[in-house]
Amino acid sequence: MSFATEPAFDHQQRPAIGVLLVNLGTPDEPTPAALRRYLGQFLSDPRVVEIPKAVWKPILHGIILRTRPKKSAAKYASIWTPEGSPLRTWTAKQGTLLQGYLGERGHRLNVKWAMRYGQPSVASQLDAFKAEGVRRVLVVPLYPQYSGATTASVMDDVFAWARRTRHIPEFRFVNHFHDDERYIAALAESVRAYWQREGQGDKLLMSFHGMPERTLHLGDPYHCECHKTARLLAQRLNLPAERVVVSFQSRFGRAKWLQPYTEPTLRELGKAGTGRVDVICPAFVSDCIETLEEIAMEGKQAFLSSGGKEFHYIPCLNDRPEWMRALTALCEQHLQGWPTKVIEQATESELQATQQRAKALGAQR
Repeated sequence: MSFATEPAFDHQQRPAIGVLLVNLGTPDEPTPAALRRYLGQFLSDPRVVEIPKAVWKPILHGIILRTRPKKSAAKYASIWTPEGSPLRTWTAKQGTLLQGYLGERGHRLNVKWAMRYGQPSVASQLDAFKAEGVRRVLVVPLYPQYSGATTASVMDDVFAWARRTRHIPEFRFVNHFHDDERYIAALAESVRAYWQREGQGDKLLMSFHGMPERTLHLGDPYHCECHKTARLLAQRLNLPAERVVVSFQSRFGRAKWLQPYTEPTLRELGKAGTGRVDVICPAFVSDCIETLEEIAMEGKQAFLSSGGKEFHYIPCLNDRPEWMRALTALCEQHLQGWPTKVIEQATESELQATQQRAKALGAQR
């Protein structure tokens, strides 16, 4: 096996520590060509589409990548900003803020962010860490609920890079934080802040990203973790069960997915005479195509066209201070035992010098 070219190893170099935030991904621009590249990578992941390659590859390249990119590009164009993709913008901002929050708490480490599909890639950021002398990396997939199609796929990408690398850093992974008290508190605070400005709806719909139902039967904990997040959030908000609805969005293909589906649920609520529905998406920590277009636009149209009177989308956590504090605390929890504090990073000679000064002062007294 040949290994990727690596920087010369400095045996005197002190071990450095990195934190890598990883989100799902985004195309480089809202064009059919960019979507074709992005979807080609995304839908080729065997964690995402669990169909034998011999069956799936002709469908992907012969049908889907010929028809879907143009439609998807139009959807992305509807939510694109002057700064680019919202998901990229929010993830980059979270990385910058996390670096600052950890720094304020005395941690000296390097924070980077990557996309599982698209740029910057996980491999490119791990290469950058290695070039900077990073020897320990905490990988934080930004998926609150664990799924083989998301969290495990990030791990696959890290391990694929490791297979090409001779001197592999020490890795830790955050598998999930669906029931983390600080994450639930941040969600609850975002809802309360929205309600203080806009008032409360008759129903709070919690829409999670969908997964094929077979993943549940195969042992994926995602469905259960989504429901636990919903239950904890409802409790934190003191909402009775009749005001809370849980659903799953983004169904793809003809297979049976986790139910109930979000769009039909919104239509049913509209037909039932629900005056106002508020929707939050707790499976996402950053606003993206699935929240801004699928929910805030398509979901709104489905509810209002079915008789609903008022639709409100509650934004993702994005860069809210309570979320950044929660993320900081989560990282600190998983960094325990690694020498991240400035005082812990002292070299042996610095420690000896400090001890000698202390002895000298003691002798003078």
